[in-house]
Amino acid sequence: MNKTFKALSDTTRREILKLLTNRDMSANEIVQHFNISQPSISKHLEILKQAELVTAEKKGQFMIYSINLTVLQSVLGQFLQMFDQRSKEEEK
Repeated sequence: MNKTFKALSDTTRREILKLLTNRDMSANEIVQHFNISQPSISKHLEILKQAELVTAEKKGQFMIYSINLTVLQSVLGQFLQMFDQRSKEEEK
């Protein structure tokens, strides 16, 4: 879970996830939306993969990245649960 929150803490990685909600993309397609280098985007994608927030599938010469909504929904649920627990503790 710590890897997931670390991955989500970066603005660029959150923007990549937003892009992938629209459609699956290659790293080259993703890099066109940013003013940073291909190696930097690749590093961000690797962090997202390690956190299981994206998956990658080789198609021809390209790696195609997809958002993993199952993990993202689980993380969001746990995140919201933390706030719900705090609210209940504050009510006591």
